[in-house]
Amino acid sequence: MFDLVTFIPRAVMQGMPLLFGCTGETISEKAGSLNLGIPGVMYVGGICGVIGSFLYEQNCPGELNPFLAIFIPMMACILGSLIMGILFSVLTVTLRANQNVVGLAMTTFGVGFGNFFGGSLMKLTGSTVPSIALSRTSAFFSKSLPFAHDLGWFGKIFFSYGFLTYLAIAIAIATSFVLSRTRTGLHLRAVGENPATADAAGINVNRYKYCAICIGCMIAGLGGLFYVMDYASGVWSNDAFGDRGWLAIALVIFTLWKPNIAIFGSILFGGLYILNLFIPGAGMAVKELYKMLPYVVTIIVLVFTSIRKRREDQPPESLGLPYFREDR
Repeated sequence: MFDLVTFIPRAVMQGMPLLFGCTGETISEKAGSLNLGIPGVMYVGGICGVIGSFLYEQNCPGELNPFLAIFIPMMACILGSLIMGILFSVLTVTLRANQNVVGLAMTTFGVGFGNFFGGSLMKLTGSTVPSIALSRTSAFFSKSLPFAHDLGWFGKIFFSYGFLTYLAIAIAIATSFVLSRTRTGLHLRAVGENPATADAAGINVNRYKYCAICIGCMIAGLGGLFYVMDYASGVWSNDAFGDRGWLAIALVIFTLWKPNIAIFGSILFGGLYILNLFIPGAGMAVKELYKMLPYVVTIIVLVFTSIRKRREDQPPESLGLPYFREDR
């Protein structure tokens, strides 16, 4: 029998890294920058958080300080992701390099960066298995609300998560509000739709692009940290992320560039991704087909929105295009 009370929390846990990545990529794309390096950024965010956590645990053999156990990995994650965002901004905004090529190169670089330092940490620990366990730090990230178990199935579905889950939802809601209800969001969308017109109106196009890319990368990097510290219980294994970074990019299209819808979309994608685990008697080939469902759903939505051609459901007009002020 399908256990919905067990399925929903696992779908939420699976979907939160996607929500972080989707929100970050949405901000970047709203400013007209197509960042296909999000999978690499999430990878770098994850390994940087692991490095910060590892160094803290190694230098603190006694009881960990709860604040530092959370603060150090998060700051390391945000800093690493910010550097990736600055790199992408310099190459695509200042030097006007092809955004698709730079994004794919950053994904390759991010995966290699994570695997290199992950392997290095494994050698330092002398681990006999190809992974690093940071369970002491992870316990602070995955700690649920104290009253969750007292509320039965309701508490398990809504309150049994670590603080990063609620942070992801809060960031998505705040991003949606800023993009749709504030002057800053209006300027950002103007830069993504028509940078020449925005420039003529006195909006600093490059500044908005830089800020959008860097903020988007920092948010996406938290998705990598969530996966390691919360979903994987502090265990880092090389190449363990799978295709979650690409799913986050697909989620942007599925939600029509609306971060508030991405909250439910990420849970749906997470549920579809693990649906094979709840189907009894399914063979390996069938289980792999189930993992394709998020992409199939995205393609259907893309085809449907292309047929309807509603302007509010389309990507920014200048998405992926470099801006040459001299051509204004």
